[in-house]
Amino acid sequence: MRPKPDEFLAKQTLKVWKLTAGLGALFYFLLPLGYWGVSLIWNLPGWPLYVLIAFAILLSLLNIFVIQKMQWKRWRYKIYENEVELMFGVFVVRRIIIPMIRVQHVDTRQGPILRYYNLASVTISTAATVHEIPGLSLEKADALRDHIAQLAREADPDE
Repeated sequence: MRPKPDEFLAKQTLKVWKLTAGLGALFYFLLPLGYWGVSLIWNLPGWPLYVLIAFAILLSLLNIFVIQKMQWKRWRYKIYENEVELMFGVFVVRRIIIPMIRVQHVDTRQGPILRYYNLASVTISTAATVHEIPGLSLEKADALRDHIAQLAREADPDE
């Protein structure tokens, strides 16, 4: 049995994910807001509004403080000479192995929130899809991008 990958994401990534989940939680409150608007027109009972608000608050807190922490703790990766292994997931854990010979392009990405925390993501493109290692320090992301690109070039049989 293959050992688990042993490289973790930066600790700041958890802050970024919690912030993003908090901003996304605003959408949970659209349902109570919609119910309130409809209740003004059709005189619906008030108690479902309070249930919907409580549900939105509970769902938001669960996502921000529990799910994001579980996701951050379980996210791992490892770079080998011939492959990249990713392991992530909260309830369903996925392990992905990307052969270096399949790597077509490696890039770093940095949105405004990641930039504020001096983090970046490394994206690994294959013919089929794009894989991402999120939330690495900027220096580590740049070094990892260059390292994977070098290993991919060495694995290419056409060169």
